[in-house]
This record gives sequence, structure tokens and C-alpha cells, in this order.
Amino acid sequence: MAAEPHAIPDAARCGGKAQRADAWHWRLVATGLCFVLFGLGAILVGTMWIPLATRLAGRRGDPRMRARAAIRRGMRCFVEAMRVLGVLTYEVRGVERLGRPGQLVLANHPSLIDAVFLLAFVPNAACIVKQALCRHPVTRAAVRAAGFIGNEPTAEMIERAAAALAAGECLIMFPEGTRSVPDAPLAFQRGAANIALRAAAVVTPVYIRCAPTTLTKAEPWYRIPPRRVRFSLEVGEDIDPRPHREGAGGGVLPLPIASRAFNAHLRERFRQALGPPVAPLR
Repeated sequence: MAAEPHAIPDAARCGGKAQRADAWHWRLVATGLCFVLFGLGAILVGTMWIPLATRLAGRRGDPRMRARAAIRRGMRCFVEAMRVLGVLTYEVRGVERLGRPGQLVLANHPSLIDAVFLLAFVPNAACIVKQALCRHPVTRAAVRAAGFIGNEPTAEMIERAAAALAAGECLIMFPEGTRSVPDAPLAFQRGAANIALRAAAVVTPVYIRCAPTTLTKAEPWYRIPPRRVRFSLEVGEDIDPRPHREGAGGGVLPLPIASRAFNAHLRERFRQALGPPVAPLR
């Protein structure tokens, strides 16, 4: 069920003194605190919570599903902590359609914490993550326990992702492969399209909006915006990947050609939903 939007006080919408009074100093402290909480939480979940849940459950069920459930609860707690601390507000729409077997969830990537929101609201989902997270001492235990997929090497990532979808798992992926550049067109890599055409039962786009911009690749954590960030996650209409494998004569297109065309289709779908690039809202 979609979460209710958390309202932004009128003072935060105004310019001048009212905008500067949007608890800037407190939000700076709270942002730093959130980074500390995330690190401690990742260690706690990976080294204590997941092993304990697995041990208590015995041999029943898939241990990766228990790990993913623990990560989801942890991420939901972290999202609420950011809201309660006044770092951000958020709104989600249509998330009840996420988490289906064989579903490939594709999202744009404007901020560092996009994956946090997706993992918080998508049940039982695997995720393609940066290879560095598979080795990082803070995150590697949770990443491995949940069976998340590192993004390198690319060929292995594609094979593992396709196998996960074919096995009926839900998979989260960012087609850009890295965070978006503000005020620039989306640049999708063909890996997501390739995976979708190989094995996805359905492709579901999630449109993420973040205003003002924050935690982009060009922004360190302490460069916080002048007012609270507003996150919005909107689940788009499903895309059936099967017709995109078909050629004009009804035959099956070679995968490289089909992937290139489907990638362009996905990019256009996101462009239409998000609108053309505009100057970042400040």
C-alpha cells in the first residue's frame, strides 16, 4: 500500500529567511548522524541480525529470503529515521505492485540513497550492487547473505541476474549503472535491456524524483541543500519484454540488436515520465 506523503511545512517552501530557517544546522548534524547509523546498522544486520534469524529459523525456507527480509526491515527503519530526524520527506506510489516473481525493477538513480528506498519497499528482492560493496567491511556480510549480485565483471553479472529472474526472483537494477548527472539526459547502459530480454517475466519502471538534488556524485554528504529534500517514488506501468525480441517478419531478433532497441525504448519511457532535463531545484 502506498505511503502517505509527509508534508513539508510552509516555512520550508518560502524563500529568504524562512528557507534558511529550515533547520539547516540541525539537518547537517542529522545527515552526519544518518551516515553513522547506516554504517552501524549494516554491521548489525550483517553480523548479528541475519545470522540470528537464520539460526532461529533452522532449515526452513531460503536463507537468502530471510536475509532480504532483515535488510528490508532495516532499510525501512533507516528511511523513517531520516524522516523523523528532519533530513527528508518522501512519498511512494504503487509499491504494492513490486516484488513479483521474475520481475525486473528498473529505476533512475539521482541520489546515493535510491537503493535504500527501493530495498525498503520492494519485498524479497535481489539487487545488483557495486562490486565494492561486496568487499566493503561494512556491507559485505549483508550483501553476501542476501545473495545480491556484484556488477563486475559485466558478463558474469548478466548471467547471474538472468538466472535469478529465470528462477522467479524479483531483481532491482539501475540501468544507468551509476548516479545520474543533474541537468543531463539519462544515459542507460544496455545491460538492463539485455537481462530483461533474456529472462524477465515483466519489467517495471520506478521513477525517482529528488528535489533539491542531494548526494549526487558531485555532492559530498556535508553539502546539504538549503531545505529538506523531497523524495518521490512512482511505480510506472509494466512493460512486457517479449514483443521487443520480435523482428518485423515475426522472427526473433539477435540479442545485441534487440537489446539496443529495447534500451532506447526504456530510456524514452523514463524521459517521458520524468520530463526533459532541467536545472536542479535549489
